[in-house]
Amino acid sequence: MQERAAALEKIKHKLLERRAEMMQDLDALTSQKASDGQVQDSGDEALSLTMENLQTSLEKTDIDELRLIDNALMRLEKNEYGVCMDCGEPIASKRLETFPYAARCIACQEALEG
Repeated sequence: MQERAAALEKIKHKLLERRAEMMQDLDALTSQKASDGQVQDSGDEALSLTMENLQTSLEKTDIDELRLIDNALMRLEKNEYGVCMDCGEPIASKRLETFPYAARCIACQEALEG
């Protein structure tokens, strides 16, 4: 039982560290967007638009990952972490080590992705 508690604490720490990294990334993207200057010509405008689209895509990816992390932290608090939300079976520890915010076992995730 102590091994599981230690493992869960380690995962929680990993999730919180990753969450902090993601928040820093989002802050950097937001401040970079705010500091972008005026464009000088149509080439600069095209590059600026491409960069803005890339930043928006990165923000969305970061926000999606933050949502997954927050959900995993919530499952940890409710003692539901490591249990597949679809079939109720335990999620393999190797999967959780690799993808600590996994909410489904591999079989259920594959079925979902079809």
